[in-house]
Amino acid sequence: MSLSVQIMDEMKTAMRAKDTVALEALRAIKSEILLAQTATGSKEEITEDDEVKLLQRLVKTRKESARIFTEQNRLDLAEPELAQIAVIEKFLPAQLSEEEVEAVIAKIIAETGASGIASMGKVMGLAAAQLGGTAEGKTISTIVKKLLV
Repeated sequence: MSLSVQIMDEMKTAMRAKDTVALEALRAIKSEILLAQTATGSKEEITEDDEVKLLQRLVKTRKESARIFTEQNRLDLAEPELAQIAVIEKFLPAQLSEEEVEAVIAKIIAETGASGIASMGKVMGLAAAQLGGTAEGKTISTIVKKLLV
């Protein structure tokens, strides 16, 4: 089942339940999918990798918004953002723990023989390709820096 179909089904469920927070998050996902499809100029479905990247971008923007709202003591605005993150993350692949990410990156470093911060770009590229949507870029970057220094 494609992401678009899943989103539509979830939207119907959220409308019936009068869950405004979930509905808002689902509408944002649907909007981003439509924008991604029209950006290429085709009516084709976007790839699964593009869908994961799109969902990760939505989560990242909401986390940043929630962080800013929390810093400004606007919990009334931060809470809906955090609730929307939970809705969006249901459609993402399961996220790896930091220990699991560290093990994968350590293996990549051992295979490539990378050493020092100068090798960070090469290791980051391989790690991002291998870990796909199972870890945030910021987490990957932090662990690569820690292991290469």
